Amino acid sequence: MQKLKSYLGWKVDFTVPQGEPAYAAPDSISWQVFKNPIALAIGGVAAVLLEFADARIRSGVWDHSVFKTDPIGRSQRTGMAAMVGVYGPASAARRVIQGVTNMHARVEGQTPSGEHYKALDVELLDWVSATASYGFLTAYDRFVKPLSYEEKCRFYEEGVEVAKLYGVQNPLRRPEDFDAMLAKLEPGFEPHPINTEFLDIIKSGQAARNVPKALHRALANASVSILPGSVRKTLELGRDYDLGALASTSIKAVGKIADRTPVKGSPPADAAIRLGLPWNFAWKSEGARRQILATRGPSGIGTTAASLNR
Repeated sequence: MQKLKSYLGWKVDFTVPQGEPAYAAPDSISWQVFKNPIALAIGGVAAVLLEFADARIRSGVWDHSVFKTDPIGRSQRTGMAAMVGVYGPASAARRVIQGVTNMHARVEGQTPSGEHYKALDVELLDWVSATASYGFLTAYDRFVKPLSYEEKCRFYEEGVEVAKLYGVQNPLRRPEDFDAMLAKLEPGFEPHPINTEFLDIIKSGQAARNVPKALHRALANASVSILPGSVRKTLELGRDYDLGALASTSIKAVGKIADRTPVKGSPPADAAIRLGLPWNFAWKSEGARRQILATRGPSGIGTTAASLNR
């Protein structure tokens, strides 16, 4: 997949400005979750399926974006927006998010059944934000490293400030918040061929042609496996999408390897450089990360843009 060089007017560079904090601190759960490509792949696909369950979001994406002609490129750009919200300098995060909001302000229309929608409707903004947070967190918890209830709450809290920049009014703060939002919206969910078309694209391996197709198929089925059972039933994603025991074990093994394998030039590596930390900081053990941050003293390394703005 081609690496983005610019996005919405921002030259993609997580190494500058030197010392500028992000909206998530280096010791955050977010820095751990978002560094893992397996969690991002599985969680991202699950989030799209949860979004497309709502006809208003599905129509908005299908009718007003390049998703149907370039789903991989569109997903890559969406992923970049998520990365800059976690690792990027705060000034870049605000610029990118404002650019996304400006685009969404022009998106409105009607679903095939005649229901009117606007991309900036609060209910839709809340759900899109919720699906992304739920998808990434659940994928990491299931296939990389189990997280405690407290860690899950902490992850959601870490994303609140960025969610508000997008216009979200009811950001998730704990797992029960997702359940409540789902219960409210789920009666309007419906199946659609777009879901299986999207999963077929994921299984085809177009996103990363150097990765075995068997792994792509397993990742797609893993994404379906973390959907709430009632949603999977509504979307009619049956036994063909079951994740077998062998595939599950394989994904967990790959996920754990990825969690320990530093990647130079990646957003978490470059963000660490920006903050004066070892480039492989995010992949070090928890104890090593704590020791490094402790030796920095009151330098602001462990703070976030959100806390500095208060």
